[in-house]
Amino acid sequence: MATILVVDDEMGIRELLSEILGDEGHVVEVAENAQRAREYRANATPDLVLLDIWMPDTDGVTLLKEWASQGLLTMPVIMMSGHATIDTAVEATKIGALNFLEKPIALQKLLTAVEQGLSRSKEKPRSATPAAAPVAGLAGAMPNAAAAGHPPRSSAPTSMAYRPVQPKAAACSSRSTCRCARRATCLSARTSNTTCSVKAAA
Repeated sequence: MATILVVDDEMGIRELLSEILGDEGHVVEVAENAQRAREYRANATPDLVLLDIWMPDTDGVTLLKEWASQGLLTMPVIMMSGHATIDTAVEATKIGALNFLEKPIALQKLLTAVEQGLSRSKEKPRSATPAAAPVAGLAGAMPNAAAAGHPPRSSAPTSMAYRPVQPKAAACSSRSTCRCARRATCLSARTSNTTCSVKAAA
């Protein structure tokens, strides 16, 4: 069991990640913005941080820089975004981020990244000013992210089938977040003008 801090300004994402990671046996703490994350880190050191890049008060990359400069980047950090470019992801890994997950996040990618991060956390403390980390697979994960404002991809692997979920409302409204089932195989983030759906094993 590990303590994981989820930093994301969207309540739906925080709740969804808390549910999934809680099902995996982890203790999940949440912060709705960078200031809350600062306050948490000042009093505790999580085993892993899932950090959103685009937040209204301070973006995730800036917060990552702060932690690195203050010697507080002693835990693995996984960045998340649906709009980041490859340059942003590379910058984050140079600062010290362990990995980058593009929204919507495939469940298996999330669990794999978390497992790798926790393994790294157990190996040895992370340096506050690490060397540039390789950004393996980013080009494949974000093939069209050549300019700022890149929107999240809407395509899905052909091997995955779509199954409707029963949301609280008839459909997701703009800025709302689909709530996935307990073992759903996708995380829907920042949806706009779409109905709720999740990927399930065919």
